[in-house]
Amino acid sequence: MDEVTSAIADPVRRDILMMLRGTALTAGEIARHFPISRPAISRHLRVLRESGLVHDELTGTRRLYRLDPAALAELAEWIAVLRAPVGWGHRLDALETEVRRTRRERAQPGAARHRDRTEDTA
Repeated sequence: MDEVTSAIADPVRRDILMMLRGTALTAGEIARHFPISRPAISRHLRVLRESGLVHDELTGTRRLYRLDPAALAELAEWIAVLRAPVGWGHRLDALETEVRRTRRERAQPGAARHRDRTEDTA
């Protein structure tokens, strides 16, 4: 995960990743969008490739770069843990969900009777 976070810490690399969403581009095509040299773009692509965020593929005489979002999975999970409520916040969220579900069921006349019957048989 450290390689991924280091790679996406640079704004140029983040822009390159955004460009590669859903498409494959050569280094030259990527370089045209930035006011920096093509060798500098190649260095950024090397960092992205080494971190697993980008894969390259030789197609004829062209080397195409593609985004590989799988490398972001561990980082996304870590962020999800940080964003999740802790302790009472989590329990209150569950209570709020249950209250909303109950209100929704009571608003539908047949649903409450069906739920009561299924709870009685359980």
